[in-house]
Amino acid sequence: MGKALIRGILPSCHITEIEGWLDDTTQACLALVFLGSSPMDYFPDIGMVLRKAEIGSVLTAEELLKVAAVLKVSGRFKDKIAEYPHADNIPRILDNAGQIHRQKALMDEIFRCIETEDKVSDYASSKLASIRRRIQRTNERIREKLNSIINSPQYQKFLQEPLVTVRSGRFVIPVKQESRGNVPGMVHDQSSSGATLFIEPMAVVEANNELRGLKVEEQREIEKILLDLTLIVQNHYDNIQKNLNILTKLDMIFAKASFSLAINGLRPKILDTPAINIKNGRHPLIEPDKVVPITISLGHRSKSLVITGPNTGGKTVTLKTAGLFVLMVQSGFHIPADHGSEMGIFQDVYADIGDEQSIEQSLSTFSSHMIHIADIVNKASDRSLVLFDELGAGTDPMEGAALAMAILDFLRGKDVLTIATTHYSELKVFATVKEGMVNASMEFDIETLKPTYHLVMGIPGKSNAFEISQRLGLREEIIESARGFISKESLRFEDVLSDMERNRIETIEERTKAKIYSEEIQKIRGRLAEREKQIRENEQKTLLKARQEARDILLDAKEKANTIIREMKTRAQQGQQIEQQKAVKEFKDQLHTAIAGVERSIEGLKIQPQDREEPLKDLKPGETVYISNLDQRGLVLGVTNQGDEVQVQVGIMKINVHISNIRRVDKEPQLKKVSTKKISTANRSIAMELDLRGQSLDEALMNADKYLDDVFLAGFKEVVLIHGKGTGVLRNGMHQHLKSHPHVKSFRLGKFGEGESGVTIVELK
Repeated sequence: MGKALIRGILPSCHITEIEGWLDDTTQACLALVFLGSSPMDYFPDIGMVLRKAEIGSVLTAEELLKVAAVLKVSGRFKDKIAEYPHADNIPRILDNAGQIHRQKALMDEIFRCIETEDKVSDYASSKLASIRRRIQRTNERIREKLNSIINSPQYQKFLQEPLVTVRSGRFVIPVKQESRGNVPGMVHDQSSSGATLFIEPMAVVEANNELRGLKVEEQREIEKILLDLTLIVQNHYDNIQKNLNILTKLDMIFAKASFSLAINGLRPKILDTPAINIKNGRHPLIEPDKVVPITISLGHRSKSLVITGPNTGGKTVTLKTAGLFVLMVQSGFHIPADHGSEMGIFQDVYADIGDEQSIEQSLSTFSSHMIHIADIVNKASDRSLVLFDELGAGTDPMEGAALAMAILDFLRGKDVLTIATTHYSELKVFATVKEGMVNASMEFDIETLKPTYHLVMGIPGKSNAFEISQRLGLREEIIESARGFISKESLRFEDVLSDMERNRIETIEERTKAKIYSEEIQKIRGRLAEREKQIRENEQKTLLKARQEARDILLDAKEKANTIIREMKTRAQQGQQIEQQKAVKEFKDQLHTAIAGVERSIEGLKIQPQDREEPLKDLKPGETVYISNLDQRGLVLGVTNQGDEVQVQVGIMKINVHISNIRRVDKEPQLKKVSTKKISTANRSIAMELDLRGQSLDEALMNADKYLDDVFLAGFKEVVLIHGKGTGVLRNGMHQHLKSHPHVKSFRLGKFGEGESGVTIVELK
């Protein structure tokens, strides 16, 4: 159904509809990239099945399974697309998904009642289950009776083989032709040779009759079940048909999206005026590693584009690429081009491409082309795109060139966007001097005598006939003689083209060199910035080390001072108290003065962030910051009333830090190598799981707390707590504790293969 919808696509001329189609494709691309695969599953075409149900015809088991398959795909699509996290990015896809009716009850009922395409389940109804049990018992009874006959010494000599088989739905045994009278019963069949008769013994005739009746009763019950299911499908006909239509539409949309990703396509900007601005467009049917991108801009200042160049140089492909891109965009497809591409909306796209010579209609190439061109000229409007391949070819060059110029001028006067390819030099000059027209050429490499397939806008192509002939070995005097047959004006024009081409190539080379130099400068700047950064980091580390050493010296000095003071107090108690107290006071004053000096010098070692000029302001609780003197990240809990200190949580600790040592994370220096190394060491010594089995709840909670602290500091993201299944006391108590634990982001019981309810998977913050 999706293929049929794709084949039936026609380009639209309404900008709103085109924008909607392109939005569908873009949003489906986003969903595909996120989900990794298409959310669309295969679904059968049940259009005829639904019409059959609508008119009251009973559906078969196979047809009902197809209905259930469509309902299953509908539900799976809704579930898959719901996984996309950014609903605002795919509103049109979600709107389509929202219109799908799940019909889960009907789907479950069909799958419950029908096992395969040709079998209704025993559980479809209690009556069917009862009938089939009776059929099974009757079968067993008949087989037991027949087995007793074929195993009886009395009958074994009359049997062709000791086995039980079925003929015409009745159990029979194979009897030799000559022993027909020795085995009483009804003959139902005979072998092809006539040597064996298949006889239903009289002892099982009544049981076989009973079995036949049960089979008929079973079939009636199956028909009743199928009828009941058909009536349910009939009652939900509208919703199922709507689901089918939406799935078909979504199948087409996601096919467009898959194609877009395959060709590296994008959604161009849609213009409300007829114009084309293709940047590095690539024809989608040419292999990606071989295609040469083209850039075309037409419709803003110029209405006509004349492309010149050698045969097999890419003129026709360029022409077709422009027309194909217009039709693709107006059909809702992305185009393989670069960002910045723009496409206008056209009412018509007319093309005259290729050799249309017809022997049957006695038409020459020129006549065939002129029939098409005359029709195009009569129908084209200012909302049309016209493509001419080799305009004016197939007749006298002078007359052909004159006709081509007249046609282009006429279409230019009607504001028709036109692209034409040609070999005529007259058209190059015409496009150069006429307002609203522009030249372009397909690049040709004289050195290799091969086209490069690059389209050069604004410059007409040089024929290169003389240069090519010379390189191919044509005598110099012949080439010079040929030059004499060309007017001086034409030669000067060709020389101007040569100069323009040479200047263009030199400009490209200079631009390439400038780009290389610019890239080198950027690399050097990057290396210098990295080196400057490392120097700042080394300075900060040196200052931090000096500050730590100064603090150690200060603490040591304070401890020694306290020891001296205690000794002096002891001596003072032993005698000469007044003099000793005076000496103690003087010593303490000197000591305090020295300590204050050390503290002031240490304060001067305070590390100031290098990448800001003033203290941070407007710090908010919950903001992540970098603590420069600790080389750690932390979470802001609050700021003191004075505004000079910030309370920060680092790991499990809460500390007050001076605001001068606080930076925002986006300006944090790259000083994490040491920290990373520590975490790696911790990861090797801490297990990914903790076994709590056999412990009391209090003991387990204490051990779990310590373990969670360790793995949190080590940077683990997920760990396993093993508590066993047991009575559930340990598991429930642990879950209550984890709900309020500061390191725990979420937790869940294990899945199949993970330990199920015997373990808890903990995700850390």
